[in-house]
Amino acid sequence: MCWAFPHRKECENMQSSLELRNELKRIDHKGYPAYKDLKGQYDFRDYVLSIDHVQGDPFAAPSRLSIRVKGEKAGFPAAFYDTHAKRVTLQDHLTRLFAREVSGGSFQAKGSGKSGLLGVSRCGQQVLERTALKVEGGSITLRFEAGFPANGRTINARELEKMLFDILPVCVRKSLYYSQIDQKKLQQAICLCEDQQYIREKLPEMALCAFVADGSILPRESGISEKPMKGAVPFRSPESLKVTLELPNRGAVTGMGIPKGITLFVGGGYHGKSTILQALQNGVYNHIGGDGRELVITDDTAVKLRAEDGRSIAGVDISPFIKNLPNKKDTVHFSTEDASGSTSQAANLMEGVEAGSRLFLIDEDTSATNFMIRDQLMQEVILAGEEPITPFICRVNSLYRDLGISSVIVAGSSGSYFHVADTVIQMKEYVPFDITEKAKEAASGYPAMSGDEEPFPSYNSKRCPLPDMGLKKEDRIKIKTMGTSELMLARESVELRYLEQLKDQEQTAALAWLLKYAELKLMDGKKDLKQMGAFLEKQMDEKGLECLFERGDVSASLARPRKQEIMACINRYRRLQFQR
Repeated sequence: MCWAFPHRKECENMQSSLELRNELKRIDHKGYPAYKDLKGQYDFRDYVLSIDHVQGDPFAAPSRLSIRVKGEKAGFPAAFYDTHAKRVTLQDHLTRLFAREVSGGSFQAKGSGKSGLLGVSRCGQQVLERTALKVEGGSITLRFEAGFPANGRTINARELEKMLFDILPVCVRKSLYYSQIDQKKLQQAICLCEDQQYIREKLPEMALCAFVADGSILPRESGISEKPMKGAVPFRSPESLKVTLELPNRGAVTGMGIPKGITLFVGGGYHGKSTILQALQNGVYNHIGGDGRELVITDDTAVKLRAEDGRSIAGVDISPFIKNLPNKKDTVHFSTEDASGSTSQAANLMEGVEAGSRLFLIDEDTSATNFMIRDQLMQEVILAGEEPITPFICRVNSLYRDLGISSVIVAGSSGSYFHVADTVIQMKEYVPFDITEKAKEAASGYPAMSGDEEPFPSYNSKRCPLPDMGLKKEDRIKIKTMGTSELMLARESVELRYLEQLKDQEQTAALAWLLKYAELKLMDGKKDLKQMGAFLEKQMDEKGLECLFERGDVSASLARPRKQEIMACINRYRRLQFQR
């Protein structure tokens, strides 16, 4: 798929907008399939309209169209897209503008089924790279959906003419031309992006794994809304953890720096422990202005770890945490169709290591208790040789010391982690307090878990997936997605509901395409998962998501996932196999 402006050969085949008008008159009142005659490119002088795919009937998925505006016409300053982060921000901002405009124009044209629908990607609170809009050398390509109007199953060309010649040009003019938009708001979005990227790049230099700016609003409106809660307590950093950053645009900003190592959040129920963890897990993404978490910035490789009962595991080395299982079950190449809480969390952790995570985020409420801790009394009753699980508390320091992976842990019921934590923060009525000294003093009167000083065990890090020959033989491999919770490749379902950092259903759609690409083109029994993840990242960096599609495919509804979610998706694919 080509995102560039039309080549000369394409221009020779391009028709004028007048020819499109004439064609609409010709097919008016004909059967709906005659709409397919409209496929092609049309010159509207200020932009090119391309009708890429025509729906089969008025009740089917809408038709797919694209608009292309040359850089000199669009007029956006090069300084707004001269880095990857700023380009993604510009693309996101323009997509939101176009979405706002077409929402008012949608269904103004009447008819049956989806007649008159105009739609584009719905952007949430996160700023994501999407296939809906791309800026390349200043030129803009926008992809959107349109429901071609019909009366029953008869073409209503006059209503489509209204959409394409009256409604759409206004939407394009008000959203894709620099001279016509609110330039101040765009400038604010770009400046915010520069500040966010500055913090993200500063984290390693300051030995931090996350930063939460003072004044941030962390609580959300509700369990189904990502918008900030009205009247919420603004975040305020403890003095001992306060750092000041001189941002390129906003100037001096203070906030809490979470140091690398082991950080523990404790406190009573409903005091904000899980709220700050959720803010941190979403801090891997940039957020739009007004979100409240704009300057909550986390190491972008961070992974939220949790138990995941029932997940499929294929060939993962969980022996650093679990070994000597009954029936001599192999834990160096552990496989199961129905994992327990502890085995799933161990596998999730080792897969996170494989995916290159530098930070694990853990909430004891969603963790397997026997994976996280084994108290002194239990150790005395059940001897070490009788227990196959080495709990996380015995490995958390060596994870950081030997592998460079920090941990942020939320604990509300167990004080055992006071011994191993470098920093202990109490959340009290949504306000953080540094109680490290108090916690260490209290912990000194209790025995610590053994094994904390041992090095992190060696493990098998090279897993090379075998090709699925049955899938390669299929003529047409269907893809289906269900929100952010599940996708289907052919007839195989992949559960994603516990990948809590997956934020948009368009990311799920992208995962389906990436999984299909990996199955058909990368899995050969020689490339390991780390190599595959790096290759997919490089391809998307250099060529965009669309380079992974099949030739001739058109999609306007994909958003880029992180490498961590890509590899997590592949690992949950139940047809995944490895050679022993």
